[in-house]
Amino acid sequence: MIRILHVVNDMHRAGLETMLMNYYRNIDRTKIQFDFLTHRPKKSDYDDEILSMGGKVYYAPRLYPQNYLKYFKWMKRFFEEHPEYKIMHSHIDAMSYLPLLAGKKAGIPVRIAHSHNTSIDRDFKYLLKQYFRFRITSVANMYLACGEEAGKFLFGNKEFTIIPNAVEAERFYYNESIRIKKREELGLTNEFVIGHIGRISYQKNHKFLIKIFSEVVKRDSNAVLLLIGVGEKEVEVRKQVRSLGIEKKVSFLGSRSDVSELYQAMDVFVLPSLFEGIPVVGIEAQFTDLPCIFSNKTPKEVKFNNRSQFIGLETSCQEWAEQILLTKGYERNSTSSNLVNSHYDIKKAYIILENYYMDIVEELLIPSQKKSKDFGVGIQ
Repeated sequence: MIRILHVVNDMHRAGLETMLMNYYRNIDRTKIQFDFLTHRPKKSDYDDEILSMGGKVYYAPRLYPQNYLKYFKWMKRFFEEHPEYKIMHSHIDAMSYLPLLAGKKAGIPVRIAHSHNTSIDRDFKYLLKQYFRFRITSVANMYLACGEEAGKFLFGNKEFTIIPNAVEAERFYYNESIRIKKREELGLTNEFVIGHIGRISYQKNHKFLIKIFSEVVKRDSNAVLLLIGVGEKEVEVRKQVRSLGIEKKVSFLGSRSDVSELYQAMDVFVLPSLFEGIPVVGIEAQFTDLPCIFSNKTPKEVKFNNRSQFIGLETSCQEWAEQILLTKGYERNSTSSNLVNSHYDIKKAYIILENYYMDIVEELLIPSQKKSKDFGVGIQ
């Protein structure tokens, strides 16, 4: 068995983390085991499940600039104490530079950088992240991405392999009885329900979403908005909702474990993000046969349901509202052939990652005459 060290921020219920768990649940764990190196001091939502499947969770120092010296000392000691890790797989985009640099210094032979986005959050580390982005190929020696645009953003002209942001499709197929039950739980009857799932952050563009929704309410007083997720911008967004006088129309549902059921309660899914890789929530929403409206900053690769459309962020809130209202009355189906055959179904996709790892294992263990085989990016 080979143990893969996945490097993440944490393992809370969010898109990247849920995608990783989808692969972890389906991959052959007699051959490949996932462990997780996180950068938060507390337990995350998925930690107990990881432990139950034989995985391990480690808690590294936060990746704050003032912590970098402490961080590299911690990582040096970590790799000295854990010589079993020959493959590290980092998922924190440009910030992957730091753990992969530590891995390179420790002599970890396979250092995978995985791109999950097409831009960078504009936080206090923005300039550092830009520097790390341009340095990432100096510390990684294998490259993965969720899609073409995400790969080109982080790796430039380097060759990379696409691993689909796959989900457990059957969990999301539309189910009328679940819809009725969940809407009753939420106190909904005949309301027109607009749904959004995502971290309340700069990237997800909630302030624009609230402006759009305020225009929807002007046209349809029966509309409501469900916001699932938490994040650093929540206080600002709540304040905006109050200032527009629509607080009775907007529900902040926080982090939820029943996301697959919440999709059933919705009538349309809206994601006006400033940038995306391949949004897992967009894939899940399509498997529930929801009409989906994405911003034009979302890669077109996400679309596999003909009920999905893209609208420019330069388009007015009024026009967004009109397009959202045009989805009213759509009758959803439980399954359809274009959904069942999607490469975003984990039952098909997990084998891609499993084979990828097994090829690496073979490359590491086979005698030197095969060591020169080109894997597209090489092992340096």
